[in-house]
Amino acid sequence: MRLKRIEAKDCKRFTKKRIPIIDWLPKYSISKCLHDILAGFTVGLTEVPQGIAYATVAGLPPEYGLYSGFMGCFMYTVFGSCKDINIGPTAIMALMSQAYIAKMGPDVAVLLTFLSGCIIFILGLLHLGFVVEFFSYPVVAGFTCAAALQIAFSQLKSLLGISGKANEFLESIITVIEHIKETKKWDVILGVICIIILMVMRELKRLSNTNESSSRIRKYFGKCMWFLSLARNALIVIITTVIAYYLEEEGRNPFTLIGEIGSGLPNFEPPPFSSTVNGTHYNFGEIIKEFGGGVAFVPLVAILETVAIAKAFSKGKTLDATQEMIALGICNIMGSFVRSMPVTGSFTRTAVNNSSGVKTQLGGIITAAMVLLALAFLTKTFTYIPKTTLAAVVITSMFYLFEFEAFILLWRSKKLDLIPFGVTLIASLFLGLEYGIILGIVLHLIYVLYPVARPKMDIINVKIPQGDVLVVIPNTNMQFPVAEFFKEKIISEANIAQCTVVIDGSKITYIDSTVAKNIDSLISDMQLRDQDIILWNFKSEIMDICIGVNKKMQPYFRSGTIEEVVDDPTMQCVQTDKNYSIQ
Repeated sequence: MRLKRIEAKDCKRFTKKRIPIIDWLPKYSISKCLHDILAGFTVGLTEVPQGIAYATVAGLPPEYGLYSGFMGCFMYTVFGSCKDINIGPTAIMALMSQAYIAKMGPDVAVLLTFLSGCIIFILGLLHLGFVVEFFSYPVVAGFTCAAALQIAFSQLKSLLGISGKANEFLESIITVIEHIKETKKWDVILGVICIIILMVMRELKRLSNTNESSSRIRKYFGKCMWFLSLARNALIVIITTVIAYYLEEEGRNPFTLIGEIGSGLPNFEPPPFSSTVNGTHYNFGEIIKEFGGGVAFVPLVAILETVAIAKAFSKGKTLDATQEMIALGICNIMGSFVRSMPVTGSFTRTAVNNSSGVKTQLGGIITAAMVLLALAFLTKTFTYIPKTTLAAVVITSMFYLFEFEAFILLWRSKKLDLIPFGVTLIASLFLGLEYGIILGIVLHLIYVLYPVARPKMDIINVKIPQGDVLVVIPNTNMQFPVAEFFKEKIISEANIAQCTVVIDGSKITYIDSTVAKNIDSLISDMQLRDQDIILWNFKSEIMDICIGVNKKMQPYFRSGTIEEVVDDPTMQCVQTDKNYSIQ
């Protein structure tokens, strides 16, 4: 009976852990609800214009940005463990999907969302979130800076009102140079004005800081500045849309507009597993082949963004990375049923959520409701949004996404880290984001492995009555990368005739079979040179590994002083825990 009670208790605890809404919803209150409504509404004002803008970055119809903005919020409310996180479209996810969409159409974005969700969900179930730990800070910073630059440059054509492709960094620059004569003056003027206003409005948050002794008027002014700063994207889009609508009605609109947006809610249906674009049909196998490494790197980057944001806003609480991965996987899987592109945690909207005073994950429901309302009733209005306004929103966001402080931080802390940072940045810009990440990770792993392959060893020449002794003291454990180096180093240093080599193993707690085999080979080489070798002060477990490779190595293990082991080696032979018969 007691066992059943314990099992029921464990089951309840596990359920609460994997479906967090069961834990916090019974404690919900009216006060929390009011805070969540305000926060959800504020985030919604940011998500709607950002969603439309990021859809254009990905090369998708604008409505796809809204399709991507609500299902993730619903799912994360149920399965998410961090109250502040907003799941939805992001600039980096849009950029990583862009190349596939340009070639195979919008359907592949939906399929990529489904596949990413499945991979993230499985990685979460298998507790494999540690893979993102291979993304070191220099690599992540280089990747983020490259993505920010590429996204910003891709929006230059919209800012200038010119046509042409801008899927890649170089392509964006070439397009601007080739079509610079087509620049539309009023698009440029409006875009630049929008960028300036957005940057000024972002700084209004500083004016919102008031202390308890401030007057009521000052507090009210501070709250107004705070709201204007948080809602700046929505306000700038609304104002420029109204201007564009008025000018369009007057028949003298000088701006390039976003055009028709698909109205209504998307159908709830399985993601497409094939795609047809311009008469070319791609089946599932062909799409997977085109995805290549992207099908693995898109989910990994999504995990990296979400887990990093969750850590930043956990405020000292223990973060369950597994649960975050499971929640993100479900968000993408379910999002693919409503035509969503890949989604992850948004740092910008999460920061807005946090500063708006959100109390629980229920704020995401309000944000999702606003996106749905926009889809249902406002798509005709969105037709009049100037493209240059959306470009200004994206470019401003990318300016603050670019990690300027990374250069200073790496220069002051460890200049060598600037190399993987620079390689990742340049490779991501000119070869592609996936290749940039791979090269950055490989290069940084080489930095990590090099000290393992070339460990520091103290080599001391000692003169005793019996003759010259070369004492070699490895300062760390030894594994296979160091095996050949260790052997060659000793052979090159022991160049004195009749020199006895003593390897001091007092600091070694672990070796592998490759190192043990090379020590055996070293003994043979020293014998051919008529030089003695002694394995001194080795721990019994290390001796067992070596003797397991070759039983004849046992007599070479000694203990005592150097004079004793060199003078009378037969008396100082060390016995291990195992008995070996020497053949």
